[in-house]
Amino acid sequence: MMTPFENSNKLALLDYLMTARHSCRAFLPQLVTRDVIMQILLTSQQTASWCNAQPWRVYVVSGDPLEALRADLIRCAEEGRRPNPELDWPREYRDVFQARRRECGWLLYGAVGIEKGDRAGSAEQARENFRLFGAPHLAVVTSPDVLGTHGCIDTGGWVSNFMLTSVAHGVGTIAQAALASWPDVLRKHLPIEADQRIVCGISFGYADNIHPANGFRTTRAPLGEVVTWVD
Repeated sequence: MMTPFENSNKLALLDYLMTARHSCRAFLPQLVTRDVIMQILLTSQQTASWCNAQPWRVYVVSGDPLEALRADLIRCAEEGRRPNPELDWPREYRDVFQARRRECGWLLYGAVGIEKGDRAGSAEQARENFRLFGAPHLAVVTSPDVLGTHGCIDTGGWVSNFMLTSVAHGVGTIAQAALASWPDVLRKHLPIEADQRIVCGISFGYADNIHPANGFRTTRAPLGEVVTWVD
């Protein structure tokens, strides 16, 4: 049995990881060692899943293969190619969801000096998604089509745990649904099996902490907006 001191230390560590994690939008070129990536993956593998199915498949890309993939993604973005994701994206953002989305966007634009109405500047920042914000590593995450929604939910839990574990190792991350825009491009560069559905990518590496894009933090809704008590 843990003592109160031991328990409080573990709770403090969890609270730190949850609050320290943020979407990193500028990375240093320094590589993360294979040993550190393996440690992150091993811890993430403890993620809970429906019937212990562990549906996630992860393709970790670095070096020349990543540069070739990055170049193709940038090309598709610059050509204005229509997205064709394998999983449905949100139909629209309404009400409080739109407000939260806009808050995130304006905080980012404010940090990097993009003024309201600067469409060229906002478009250039959007293209950073496909440059992977300069990250030296990418994890592309998939789930089996046959497991449907529950497989994707479990895979989302893995994505969250991967990002939290990365914080513990001093590694920055950003989960990117945008990277699933063109499945054929990802499948061209990665050995993704036909029965897998691409969920998202996670760009990761060491954060460039002096870059202005990493100089803001989003807020979180108060519990009253998300919790309903039924006693």
